[in-house]
Amino acid sequence: MNNRLVRWGVYVLIAMGFAVACAFLSNWQFDRNEGRAEQIALVEQNYDAQPAPLADLIGADGALDPADEWHPALLRGEYLVDDQVLVRNRPHGGTSAFEVLVPFRDLDGRIFIVDRGWVPPGEGANPDVVPAPPTGTVEVIVRLRPGEALPASGRSAPEGQLPTINLPSMATLMGTEVITSAYGRMVSEDPSAETGLGGFESPTDDPGPHLSYAIQWILFAIMGFIFIAYIIRTEIQKHREEAEGRPVAVKKTRQRDHDADAEDELLDDVDARV
Repeated sequence: MNNRLVRWGVYVLIAMGFAVACAFLSNWQFDRNEGRAEQIALVEQNYDAQPAPLADLIGADGALDPADEWHPALLRGEYLVDDQVLVRNRPHGGTSAFEVLVPFRDLDGRIFIVDRGWVPPGEGANPDVVPAPPTGTVEVIVRLRPGEALPASGRSAPEGQLPTINLPSMATLMGTEVITSAYGRMVSEDPSAETGLGGFESPTDDPGPHLSYAIQWILFAIMGFIFIAYIIRTEIQKHREEAEGRPVAVKKTRQRDHDADAEDELLDDVDARV
């Protein structure tokens, strides 16, 4: 009995450890769901807002308020075409496309990076054609986005290209001061270029599977206790059956012995008469 109690205690401890792990994973998925809901709310709030001057959204300190992500910004100035850079391996049009980053000097003198769109891959390491931006003074509307980190793998890119939209790397390539807290995805430009680039799709409002995953982990924790309870109940039932089965087996043995004795007596009587 003591051995069984120890074993059942171990079962319960395993179930409790599994439940703690499930609770941790469930809470992680709840956090991810909450973060995703905040992202969707931010897009709904800012995506189609009225464009504001860049200086109103990114002040003299060059910092982007996270609450202004996706907000349209109005730029007036000129493109610095000679410092154009391509960002490789971007998923557009079912291909590993290139996005075209062009520095833009605003009328306030600051340089801001504009992602004008994407072009399909070419035969070699570069796209076959990259349409040029308009020259002279241009009015551009962009949506503000934070820059990207460098690849954790250390993946690099050929000269004139970047592996990600890493704004400090862009500033290093240019050798000048650039706003590095944000860049802008182009919405429109006036005057427009002779040849346009591929545009950007609106961000999805799909909340993702995080909430369902969180609920699943809770159910897994409950199922763990149910499974342990089933194992313990099965062992108890098996022990009870074994305990109840021994007397029955002895009784049957004794009955068989009695029948054998009676049969022997009958045979002895027959032999005596013969």
